[in-house]
Formats: sequence, structure tokens, C-alpha cells
Amino acid sequence: MAPNIRERTYIMVKPDGVDRGLIGEIAARFEKRGFKLIAAKLVSPTKQHLEKHYEDLCDKPFFPGMIGYMLSGPVFAMVWEGLDAVKTGRVMLGATNPLQSGPGTIRGDYALAVGRNICHGSDSVENAEKEIALWFPEGLVQYSRSNEAKVYEI
Repeated sequence: MAPNIRERTYIMVKPDGVDRGLIGEIAARFEKRGFKLIAAKLVSPTKQHLEKHYEDLCDKPFFPGMIGYMLSGPVFAMVWEGLDAVKTGRVMLGATNPLQSGPGTIRGDYALAVGRNICHGSDSVENAEKEIALWFPEGLVQYSRSNEAKVYEI
């Protein structure tokens, strides 16, 4: 059976990352790793949209502050496709607490505080599909890249 090179993950640059001008750097890391960008947009989400995205955290004491912070500026929403995209994407982002993230990870290189940790990444294939549907109801772009045979053993 061939490896699933079409797995998708949702990656979001949060308001602190957008404000600090890190969109290009974060996207470049995923591109250089070999992932394919199939959707992207700069968006100012509503409170309701964010509450839906983070509904699994609604009973946490930090929830209201997190929603307020996420409303503080635009986010950059992306969908990346590739082999083991969810797990590898999480490794590339680093630990939720940037102080526990190693050098070379996005959070390890650019963040210090849990509440300002630059980005979000899907934590499972199932959640990735839910998040992609929530953030990209208009759909995704599907295309082939000429370098796939150089990136993957297919």
C-alpha cells in the first residue's frame, strides 16, 4: 500500500504571529519540508467562529482571555497536504508551551508565552478535517506538483 501523501492539516498563524510578520517564515518552513499548500487566507474571525473552533476548551478558565486575544487581530489560515501532515506539523510547531519547545521549532524559535504561542496546528486527522471545514467552507485547491516524485517514494 502506498503512503498517504494526501493527508491534510490545518495550521493557523495567530494574531501575535501575524503582527510580528511571521506568516512568510512559517509558510516557508512547511514548503521547504515538502508540504503542499492547498488553501490560505488572511481572516478576522468572529467571536462565534472562534468559540466553535475552540469549543473543546470552553470550560477552561483561560477560555475568555484566549478568545479575546484571538479577536485582537487577523489570523492567517492555511491547509497543508503531505505525508503524515498532522503529526509532522505538530512537531514543526513545537510544544504548546514555547519554553518546552526545542530550538528549530516554530514556537521554540519565536515564542516565550503559552498564551502568545504564534500558531495553532491540528492535533489529529479527524480534528484537521473539522477545522478545515470550519475555516474553508469554500473548499480547497487541488493540484499536482512536478516535484512529488523527488519528495516522496511513490
